[in-house]
Amino acid sequence: MSTATRPARAGAWLLAAPALGLLTAFLVLPYLNMVVMSFRTPSTSNVFAPGFTIANYVDVLGDEDLYYLKILWETLSLGFVTTLICLVLGFPLAYHLARSRSRWSALLYAFVLSPLLVGVVVRCYGWIIILANNEGLINSSLRQLGWIETYIPLMYNWVGVTIGLVHIFLPFMILPITAAIQSIDPRLEEAARSLGASRLTAIRRTVLPLAVPGIQAGSILVFVLTISSYVIPVLLGGFNVVLMPTLVVQQLLDAMLWPFGAALAFVLAIAGTVVVWLYLVLTNRLIRGVTG
Repeated sequence: MSTATRPARAGAWLLAAPALGLLTAFLVLPYLNMVVMSFRTPSTSNVFAPGFTIANYVDVLGDEDLYYLKILWETLSLGFVTTLICLVLGFPLAYHLARSRSRWSALLYAFVLSPLLVGVVVRCYGWIIILANNEGLINSSLRQLGWIETYIPLMYNWVGVTIGLVHIFLPFMILPITAAIQSIDPRLEEAARSLGASRLTAIRRTVLPLAVPGIQAGSILVFVLTISSYVIPVLLGGFNVVLMPTLVVQQLLDAMLWPFGAALAFVLAIAGTVVVWLYLVLTNRLIRGVTG
């Protein structure tokens, strides 16, 4: 290694030190603490009892009724559904934003970012006003029009939770895809159109494959945020929609079983990591196939 390279590498590490310190303090150490906590003996009078045990994981994974695994599957399934809906709704919007030459494009960006400018709780209460089963805006309007006699159950079920999650996390899908499409030369679409392809075919054969990195990033963001969401399922789902984050909070705050709650959280983290890793493997193969 040359003498000139060593100071350059030392300077690079020095620049990265603040970010590495923050990651260590607020990500690595809490995860290590959670792992250690998950192997401690539960106690209802203290945070944990003396000694270590694997009984917490046995209770989560070896439950006779598979209750916790069913909740885990429902949580992951909700993540899949929310991500898919956000992708279907977000790609056309992202394409329009990326290719728009209108002077109103800045306003369109503001509309996309608007859900991020208000707190999650406020947005959830806005959806409660719209989706409430009895006197919500949708049900009351349909009743006044005479289209329904009994209310449509839009709240305290999977429908309301999914609507709230899609609304809140849709910008996290749109923005990465928009950036990916903006990096694609528009002349590729023009060439496809000149060879006889329709506009939809040109988008499907040229833009969509090259936008996979943006789709990959947006999908991971939406999926991870969905499976870790707590406030939205509680407010819009009530006690009828129970997800893993809800169970974790119940074990930590209500039952005071911190080791068991840590085990639940770690199982969710491992399951989410495996799903994201598999998705990265599949999409990276697709990206390599597109780029040659």
